[in-house]
Amino acid sequence: MYTEETIVRIAKRENNNKRKYLVVNALQGKHIPVSAEKSFAMFNALAEKVKTAYPNEKLLVVGFCETATAIGSAIAVYLDSYYMQTTREVIDGADYLFFSEIHSHATEQKLVKNDVEKVMGNIDRIVFAEDEVTTGNTILNIINILERNYGKTVQFSVASILNGMDKNSLEIYAERNIELHYLVKTDHTHYTEIAEKFVGDGKYYPCQTRKPEIVVKEYVVSGYINARCLTEGQSYQTVCDVLWQQINQIFRFHQKNILVLGTEEFMYPSLYVANELQKQDNTVRCHSTTRSPIAVSHEENYPLHERFTLKSLYDDDRTTYIYNLDKYDDVMIITDSRNKSHLGLYTLVNALAEKGNTEISVVRWCP
Repeated sequence: MYTEETIVRIAKRENNNKRKYLVVNALQGKHIPVSAEKSFAMFNALAEKVKTAYPNEKLLVVGFCETATAIGSAIAVYLDSYYMQTTREVIDGADYLFFSEIHSHATEQKLVKNDVEKVMGNIDRIVFAEDEVTTGNTILNIINILERNYGKTVQFSVASILNGMDKNSLEIYAERNIELHYLVKTDHTHYTEIAEKFVGDGKYYPCQTRKPEIVVKEYVVSGYINARCLTEGQSYQTVCDVLWQQINQIFRFHQKNILVLGTEEFMYPSLYVANELQKQDNTVRCHSTTRSPIAVSHEENYPLHERFTLKSLYDDDRTTYIYNLDKYDDVMIITDSRNKSHLGLYTLVNALAEKGNTEISVVRWCP
């Protein structure tokens, strides 16, 4: 049984007057290190609600970047439905449907239009997967764009871990016949007030771009599928298992304390590998880098205590962050970045080294 008390942590957004708080989910595997087993249990509980609601429908699950990409992937795997995610990255040869996420630090999002058009005549419903829905405005934006482009040819639903929509927002969705599925109903009334009370006196580490002294082992593995484009749940599960089998041939971990790190929109594969590593009698935690600038604070009831500023592994000109790093026996970074520059990797390795990590590997899963 999931409750607001067990999974919701309130943090303070940095320099964002559109929405001053951020809901941090303690089990999601994004900002806070977590056992992947707990993440998948939560994702699957939500997936079961969707499965029960639409047992005979053909679905396209759309996961929202960054934070809900693993949730969407897990739901699609559970249902063996079509899947794709929104993205802020550039996809070779793609046309896009653009929409806005107004409260975000990076407002522009997009869906690969070419792939949406491949399935629009072969599905009954699009299910948008989110970590939390507060007003529902972002999802309405993309639904309006889809209906303008393709007419009212499919139904729409939303599956989220948390739902904080007020009465007015719920009425709008009911009028539009957009069904909502969630694990926990939240009340956001006092979240801004809670966030503003935090001091923000945590440890902020500046970006370190120098070449690390630590020798990092890098591996390139095969079988990649880009979930920013259209795929199917079982196909994605299969290639993630291929990823894991290759990693298992390279690394022989037993009774180790391991951190697995994903990168930005690329979350599900790292959680999948972390879960498999844990089955081999290791203690494993997983989280990922993020574009979200969040204040950190030393207060005990605040979720994020330390922040490292990084360069993105995908784009040297993009700033990203990693929170609550610790020391582990081994660290494995799993990424689908094709960026030939190592600047982003240098900054992440330097952050890990700052916390005493010396055994660091990078697995690149990309074309």
